[in-house]
Amino acid sequence: MAAFTKMARVHVILCFLCCNVFIASFASSDEFFQCLSETIPSEFVYPQTSSSFMSVLQSSVQNPKFLTNTTVRPLCIVTASDVSHVQATVRCGRRHGVRLRVRSGGHDYEGLSYRSVLPEAFAVLDLARLRAVRVHQGDATAWVDAGATLGELYYAIGTVNPGFAFPGGACPTVGISGFLSGGGIGLMMRKFGIGADNVIDAKIVNADGDVLNRAAMGKDLFWAIRGGGGESFGVIVEWQLKLSMVSRTVTVVNIAKTIDEGAAGIIAKWETLILEPFLPELTTRVVVQGSRAFFQTLFLGRCSGLVYTMRIFFPELNMKAADCHEMSWLRAMAFIGLGTANAPVEGILNRTTNLGTYVKNKSDYVRRAIGKAGWESIFQQQLSRNSAGLMILEPHGGVVGSVIPDTMTPYPHRQGVLYNIQYVVFWWGEANGTAAAAATGWLNGLYGFMERFVTSNPREAFANYRDLDIGQNVVGSDGVTTYESGRVWGEKYFMGNFRRLAVAKGKVDPGDYFRNEQSIPPLLQTF
Repeated sequence: MAAFTKMARVHVILCFLCCNVFIASFASSDEFFQCLSETIPSEFVYPQTSSSFMSVLQSSVQNPKFLTNTTVRPLCIVTASDVSHVQATVRCGRRHGVRLRVRSGGHDYEGLSYRSVLPEAFAVLDLARLRAVRVHQGDATAWVDAGATLGELYYAIGTVNPGFAFPGGACPTVGISGFLSGGGIGLMMRKFGIGADNVIDAKIVNADGDVLNRAAMGKDLFWAIRGGGGESFGVIVEWQLKLSMVSRTVTVVNIAKTIDEGAAGIIAKWETLILEPFLPELTTRVVVQGSRAFFQTLFLGRCSGLVYTMRIFFPELNMKAADCHEMSWLRAMAFIGLGTANAPVEGILNRTTNLGTYVKNKSDYVRRAIGKAGWESIFQQQLSRNSAGLMILEPHGGVVGSVIPDTMTPYPHRQGVLYNIQYVVFWWGEANGTAAAAATGWLNGLYGFMERFVTSNPREAFANYRDLDIGQNVVGSDGVTTYESGRVWGEKYFMGNFRRLAVAKGKVDPGDYFRNEQSIPPLLQTF
């Protein structure tokens, strides 16, 4: 259990029509600042000359790798405290040639919410002040500001009603807006679908600076923002969510198995259970690190029912009643997110950042079981070589894999998917030194080794685990991202849904104002 707690702690370290073409070369920072000063109080705007600039920039950074002197920094940071501030920033930025990077939780794995790979004028629009959660018990819904974290959402709904829940992720510091706009997978998606499947309404500030709700934005844009990368289409400022109803007592179990205890064979058995007619109330994800596999189970019921079920379907895990932790759903999310059963639930409200550890992530999807021999080779040839690297296996199946069609939202990794893999490697010291080269070299080696086991044509990837290694946008001579360059990475994230996303982008932001290195390119249809 101590080993799992240490591993979990490491894991926690790990979140309308606009016809004018935007021309970045005409950017005027003085005019941009003057425009902001006319509409936004000065205490919410931090230019580079401000003594607080770096502390505000760092406030939501989860990977210090992107805070080096070589990183292109924003002209300023706007810490919006009202939707009108968001509107003003969009209008000023577009008028004066300054692009925006929008940040909520700061878990963007490539830091694109607060840095630019290209040397262009941009500002960071930080939404952390917009973090209210309003729970409506009568219809089991909640309106959530875009700057709230998953932990803040969980705490709000769990304290209002212990029977309320939301199918979010395991890390409480992840921003709700980034989570939802990338799709959002988590421990309860087998029962309730991914996070984006549970969005009822939203409010977005478009490239004209207008606020649109679901009715005003239309079905194509509403479809696109629920998993297609919301920052490509505007600034989402609020989400309305459908809440789930769960038992007031749920059960969490963490069991570790070593290679010598048969970890490879146990993972192989776990693979066979995901697409079987198995209880959607039961989810077991697997974290593989070094010579161990950690089986983390969330069961929406009591221990007795879980142990009975596991004895029938998964006796290899040898789960016993003594392994169980019965608690409320809210306390279970604190346990999973913070790594200890005794953690106060208020701990998930902590928005502290990770500035001591560097990290790089990649992702894959598995549609065919790897099997015992395959897992033995992964342990022996790859995982044993780096104790600071791990793989997180998130099971699909259930509602997310067999009930909801691949085209219902932009998230396409549904029918036939066994599980998602997140690869993670940590290092300490310098962002780009010897340790970084060794860590990323190991990760790339593992990723290459896994090619034989995972999906291909395309090799699927998860948009929430952004990875610039799989492709970056190219800007054409007209100043707009090319569709062909977007396809390179976009069809890995969105598969057959990518073209529809590009068409939606072409309708609402044809000038490509909202863009980054992996934003959806506009595809203009001709008739």
